[in-house]
Amino acid sequence: MSFRLEPSKDFKKPPGPVCLIVMDGVGIGNEEQYNAWYCARTPFLDALRSGKTPKGSVVLNAVVDASGRSVGLPEDSDMGNSEVGHNAFGAGRIYSQGAKLVNESMDSKAFKTGETWKWLLENCKDGKDGTLHLLGLWSDGNVHSHIKHAYALLDAAIEEGCKHIRFHILLDGRDVSETSALLYVEPLEKHLASLRDKGIDAQIASGGGRMVTTMDRYEADWRIVQRGWLAHVLADTESIRTFSSASDAIQTFRKEENGVIDQFLPPFIIVDDKRNPVGKMKDGDSVILFNFRGDRAIEISTCFDAPEGTFRHFDRGCMPKVRFAGMMQYDGESKIPKHYIVSPPHIERTLGEYLVHNGCRRLSISETQKFGHVTYFFNGNRANKFDEELELYVEVPSSRERENTRPWMKAAEITDSALAAIDEFKPDFVVLNYANGDMVGHTGDYNAAVIAMEAVDVSLSRLVNGIVEREGIAIVSADHGNCETMAEIDKKTGKPVKGNSPQGWKALTSHTTTPVPVMITGYGIDKYEIDETVTWGDENRKKAGIVNVTATCINLLGFEKPKEWLPGLLKAKSV
Repeated sequence: MSFRLEPSKDFKKPPGPVCLIVMDGVGIGNEEQYNAWYCARTPFLDALRSGKTPKGSVVLNAVVDASGRSVGLPEDSDMGNSEVGHNAFGAGRIYSQGAKLVNESMDSKAFKTGETWKWLLENCKDGKDGTLHLLGLWSDGNVHSHIKHAYALLDAAIEEGCKHIRFHILLDGRDVSETSALLYVEPLEKHLASLRDKGIDAQIASGGGRMVTTMDRYEADWRIVQRGWLAHVLADTESIRTFSSASDAIQTFRKEENGVIDQFLPPFIIVDDKRNPVGKMKDGDSVILFNFRGDRAIEISTCFDAPEGTFRHFDRGCMPKVRFAGMMQYDGESKIPKHYIVSPPHIERTLGEYLVHNGCRRLSISETQKFGHVTYFFNGNRANKFDEELELYVEVPSSRERENTRPWMKAAEITDSALAAIDEFKPDFVVLNYANGDMVGHTGDYNAAVIAMEAVDVSLSRLVNGIVEREGIAIVSADHGNCETMAEIDKKTGKPVKGNSPQGWKALTSHTTTPVPVMITGYGIDKYEIDETVTWGDENRKKAGIVNVTATCINLLGFEKPKEWLPGLLKAKSV
């Protein structure tokens, strides 16, 4: 099947670039006090939403879905996230995503017939004394993982005769309520105790908050992964604190640091009455990382898979000879990990691939925290470029400080670098991500989130005006919601739940299911209008989604969309 795109009859390519600008984690929420976007001073965004830039350029506006089935997740109640959002922006159609694929495999028990599952269990049954270790994010947030998948693996292992099982739990507080860890940990502790009564040696062995233990991404801070390695694998009690139970660790940390939220709780190791670790990994054990999302799973997977002499990020110590597998293969290009339980979605014929086959130059740019989203995820889970000469990837290094202490993050530097690269590289298409709304939103710090939105607004003004001055077109959108809802909302009253935040509410640190904006301005846009008939495929909702932005980009570059893509958001005005 050819990648050649037909010239459009209705759309004309502008002299300058078409630029997709993703405001990460910025949805359209209620105009209330807990909405950081609404309460921030954002004159440029306000102008875009009104239909005219401050300089008088026409702006076309749409509100589209970015969660649930519109991005390939199982249910409409499932929050969108940056991974599936950028997959959707790049793919132009809906693929079943990690959560849905894993759900299907767990429900049907299809994973039990796979070679990887059989290979893992060989160590742990039929008289062998290997331990099965289950490692992952312990919540039902359904963004990186879901506890029901881990319980399904536990049940399946026991059914097949596995007698020794250990859990290494990463505490969430980011995709779920910020201090909800005990709601997930205590039932697990009770369940494992009941299994021990039945002769199954099952215990929690280690854990820690996800933002300081194990779940680093894009090599922002390998010390996070090292802490996890010391806790989960080596059980290094000289480096990591010890406790008699996970619930004891959580309660102790909270007493010691008032206001600490789950994602930042330190790593811990569980020890027995003799102060010996209960779950140190040893030769002949098997390990499953049950996270299904890739970005925060790649580094710890690399620690297990990388051969001796090739791993240089930290000293892995006396590394046990274990069999390791991920829930999915997190990086298809690099084959990380080598073994996996459920096959990831196969995304092909993406926007990036079509661009290079039609001679278009592309610039992808963001700071470290979202760099993989405008490259790997946007490319359909492909790490490498499609064409070295036609593509330029620019990474602006992120700060290692917590985002709420520097809520402006690297928005200004991204803007500077983008405008310079546009002038030098002369791209036809640009995809750019401002991480502020999402990364600061995840901290639950409302005041910082307001500043984050104001920083985005300033940079957005500079960038969009620069694109328009260069006779290009700017498409401003978002991959999912977050900072527009900074408080947990009581479903019955519609009001914020009371809590310990400075504002008096319980901070919300997770993504949302709110729709997101699409704002389009620039060269020749006054010749087009929003096509209100376009949907992402659900005729009952009759609403477009971010998946429709892909064809919008290709149309504005002067091409007809590929047949397999969903339609774009625009149509030519009637003469």
